[in-house]
Amino acid sequence: MTSVFITIDTEYSSGLVTGTGPADRAENYARSIACLTPDGPAGITHKLELLEQYDQRAVFFVDPMPALVWGVASIEDIVAPILDAGQDIQLHCHTEWLELAGNANPLGAKTGHNIKDFTFDEQCRLLDYARETLIAAGAPPPVAFRAGNYGANDDTLRALAELGIRYDTSHCPGIQDGYCEISLGADDHEPVLYHGVIEVPVGSIGALGGGQRHAQITALSLKEMNAAIRHARDIDRSTFTLVSHSFELINRRKLAVNKIVRNRFEKLCSSLSTMRNVTTGNYRDAPPQLPSDSSNVEPLPASPIRTSLRVAEQIVSNTLYGAL
Repeated sequence: MTSVFITIDTEYSSGLVTGTGPADRAENYARSIACLTPDGPAGITHKLELLEQYDQRAVFFVDPMPALVWGVASIEDIVAPILDAGQDIQLHCHTEWLELAGNANPLGAKTGHNIKDFTFDEQCRLLDYARETLIAAGAPPPVAFRAGNYGANDDTLRALAELGIRYDTSHCPGIQDGYCEISLGADDHEPVLYHGVIEVPVGSIGALGGGQRHAQITALSLKEMNAAIRHARDIDRSTFTLVSHSFELINRRKLAVNKIVRNRFEKLCSSLSTMRNVTTGNYRDAPPQLPSDSSNVEPLPASPIRTSLRVAEQIVSNTLYGAL
């Protein structure tokens, strides 16, 4: 049985902040969390309804750092509907919010784009603040973490171990030129005990011409995701992690639903509900397990047909709906 982890980074946008008042927070919530559009909501409540409809589990990695600007109530509004739906909440952290925090910055004047930009001790303080804020907003104590922008390093893993957070899922083999500096490689695809935590890599598929493409809802077609999951099952991989975001089904600036991506997410939930020897897991009830053998975990090979179909679909999506 292969466990698929549908992980949803759930976050306000620091790039859309125009002020620190309640109206600004409400506008950011509407665009980044609830995703309210003339065609109805397409944010976390919509995803929660689809997960319930198809009886699937997911993991919502919630970023509590906006509490530095808007207070804990801004995080409570995210946590409450996820808990009410019975889904899993874990810890996310975008340190860009420190630039907006003023006197609330737990590190004083120190700022950085990614958590890896800080020393081990500073990372411990930031992660402790983020964890306690998430708990104050009503979430259970988190056992798993993903860095904003995947921007973690080995000190991040050591800091998580120091705080008793057992899992990290910041290593993304499909983005080799990204912000992640965890010292694992492009061939590390299965959960591994590393610096005191279990690192759970983000899924990927092979790319034409070499390299890999990461398993994000907006980066792969439904056909590619389904093929990748079946491939993982057929080679006895223990886990396969997919990434989404709270706002991915819309264009946030236009507040318009991206019907192609919305349909992709729903069809993914539907496919998983009927896929043989595949289940969805979470970190609360069914966390990733260390594999007994990780020697045969090559990602789904690249396919010219699947790639061409996805590129054509993405061109149509970007033309009709624009970027996120």
